[in-house]
Amino acid sequence: MTLSNDSPPLKAMAPELWIADGPVIRGKLLPYPTRMVVVRLSGDRLWVHSPVPLTEPLRDALDELGQVHYLIAPNHCHHLFMREWQMAYPMARSFGTREVIAKRGDLVFESTLDGTPNRYWGDDIDQCLFTGSSRMQEAVFLHRSSRSLIVADLIGNLPPASLTPLQRRLARLSGILAPDGRMPLEWRLSFLGRRYLASEHLRTLLSWRPARIIMAHGEIIEHDAEGFLKRSFRWLAASAPKSP
Repeated sequence: MTLSNDSPPLKAMAPELWIADGPVIRGKLLPYPTRMVVVRLSGDRLWVHSPVPLTEPLRDALDELGQVHYLIAPNHCHHLFMREWQMAYPMARSFGTREVIAKRGDLVFESTLDGTPNRYWGDDIDQCLFTGSSRMQEAVFLHRSSRSLIVADLIGNLPPASLTPLQRRLARLSGILAPDGRMPLEWRLSFLGRRYLASEHLRTLLSWRPARIIMAHGEIIEHDAEGFLKRSFRWLAASAPKSP
């Protein structure tokens, strides 16, 4: 994969919530735009989800907001830039799923992300560990005050204008083409026999009643987020959930 070199400044999405769009990662078949999310907690503590490359303009913008306290690797694919952030912010605490911690033995993590409220940010951010897949787990978050659902790869929503005709066809086949983004096909297939877990997690996400969905790869959902979420997971209705 290759990376582009530009990294735009932080963009405010809601009170105490910002995004930074990072480089495009060139996968084997598709280009993936990247995005990180920053939440400012009490005491000007910054919570950083899926860090993108740390440029000087980005670092300056963060320093104006507060101090980076928490670095989040929500799944085992979102870790590429963790080392540079850990070096730049040695006092920040890093958190990741069990899978990313096992994959990146060279990084130091405070603890594992799970489905229980975290003592450091639980007053402001809810979390759910989306399990049941043999391929990947992902920690999903809700910034409670803005009702912003924050996901990494759980939903892809690639803008058609950024893709070639062939790439658009591939993205549509995978289910990650905007405006009808879903979980990528290979991840959906990996829930074979355990869709009941995905259904349980979906119920949790819907119970949060998100007003916005911010994803790492693709167009942000600003309207009818609950409806979009239901449509994104309509593949679960293809077969009745099975009990364990």
